[in-house]
Amino acid sequence: MSVVKKKRITYRTWINLYFIIMSITFILPFLLIVSASLTNEDILAKEGFKIIPPFIDWTGYKYVFSNVSEILRAYAVTTFQAFFGTFLSVLVMTLCAYPLSRKDFKFRKPITFFVFFTMLFNGGLIPTYLLNYKYLHLGNTIWIYILPTLCSAFYIIIFRTFFQGLPISLVESAKLDGASEIRIFFQIILPLSKPVLATVALLTLLTKWNDWYTSLIYITDSNLYTLQFLLKRILQEVEFLRYMANNTPPGIDLSYLEDMPVETLKFAMCIIAAGPMLLVFPFFQKYFAKGLTVGSVKG
Repeated sequence: MSVVKKKRITYRTWINLYFIIMSITFILPFLLIVSASLTNEDILAKEGFKIIPPFIDWTGYKYVFSNVSEILRAYAVTTFQAFFGTFLSVLVMTLCAYPLSRKDFKFRKPITFFVFFTMLFNGGLIPTYLLNYKYLHLGNTIWIYILPTLCSAFYIIIFRTFFQGLPISLVESAKLDGASEIRIFFQIILPLSKPVLATVALLTLLTKWNDWYTSLIYITDSNLYTLQFLLKRILQEVEFLRYMANNTPPGIDLSYLEDMPVETLKFAMCIIAAGPMLLVFPFFQKYFAKGLTVGSVKG
């Protein structure tokens, strides 16, 4: 075996070993969270985290799902606003970005400047609240999760940059064959843009799925709570009850509240909230890196 080949094998061995170690560092915290969510509260407090719990305890999950209908309703609201909102958002942003990528569009520069300007300044919390709640009447509706965040200037610029990298000859040849701009966009441009579409869709989906702030500001109807906000409320209630149990005046017996799970409940909530996204991510993974790099380095 030649010296060059030996060096190549050694190099690959170290590279593979490095990625194996990095993979373990990413997987290990997730396994600890799963284990902690299935560990008894007292054992977790005394012995700390273990990869394999001494025995399985479903107390945290039982408390979260004590009101199954409420959790399922929150799942339904979150799923609808996340997936439908992502689909609508990506559609609108691509329709906005495509004309901006065409050099023959007359108002390309002023509109691009206007889009970029919104990245630097915004209306502020109070004007935004008044606009959405008082004038647009979006409060306590499902559309408050979708319409105000329909477009992102940053993602529009990413789409525009990616579209600029596509060969203009494809568009010109399609026009010679009599294709309209709409047909060119949906049958030529979008199929060639899968990497950037998947990347922006994934980032938008994660943002919408983890949204709890919108419910806090605009929603008072419990039927429209998102999953993240509902889990946050459940955790706050449990922490408050534990606090009351530990700080009760003499003569009032609330000792039964001391057994309520807090730490295991937190980890169970992590699994419940993040589980669906862990199933969705593999479908976007192969496009993720390519979409970000191609859409960001070209000018």
